[in-house]
Amino acid sequence: MLENEANPTISKSTGLPRKRFYRARAHSNPLSDSHFPVPISPSHVDYSLHYPQFFSSSGEVGSIKKVQFADVGCGFGGLLISLSTLFPETLMIGMELRDKVTEYVRERILALRTTNPGQYQNVSVVRTNSMKYIPNYFEKGQLTKMFFLFPDPHFKEKNHRRRVISPHLLDEYAYVLEVGGIIYTITDVEELGDWMKSCLENHPMFEALTKEELEADPAVKLLNTATEEGQKVARNEGQTFQAVYRRIAPSL
Repeated sequence: MLENEANPTISKSTGLPRKRFYRARAHSNPLSDSHFPVPISPSHVDYSLHYPQFFSSSGEVGSIKKVQFADVGCGFGGLLISLSTLFPETLMIGMELRDKVTEYVRERILALRTTNPGQYQNVSVVRTNSMKYIPNYFEKGQLTKMFFLFPDPHFKEKNHRRRVISPHLLDEYAYVLEVGGIIYTITDVEELGDWMKSCLENHPMFEALTKEELEADPAVKLLNTATEEGQKVARNEGQTFQAVYRRIAPSL
């Protein structure tokens, strides 16, 4: 408690980091050059830094587990925290470009691990540009779920190439998703919702989930409620647009 009193960035009541000390711009330019370490390949990712309970710090893998969920542009980590307890045996990682936001999520996870012994060991975050470095982190067919919640709409047509869902980026996402893996998207911008749905619908390696499958998927229920953006839309009684698609094998 004395440490918390000396550190204004930590809430005295919850022990969690205070979001107002980690505020950043709503979005960053994904095409600009940023300076942070990037692994040469998935085998060069040091998972002992992310999941010490599962991986040995000596360099030897203490588990055959691999990351299976990726929250791309994870923001302040609301979805990750919810998924962590919903799928406690699944390793998952948030990928965020903004340094202050990444720092907040990292501190949030560490605080939750401290106040909830044995929990939240399966979740972590990394600062990176997922539009450039997805193949540096994940092997072919490694992921079972990818999440893209309330991404930057990049309204101007000349900036559509910055959108995190696009035909050429879906090629990369299809590479790291296993057959049967699911990609989840949601936005409160109708034009962007139409764009993401169209990109997925026209890609030969994705097919839409049925209404019954959507209703049975517990992750779908979190799309509107788990993130700060989703909660803001709900408070304002706004509308959201989802596109949830399955990775399929290409037709021969």
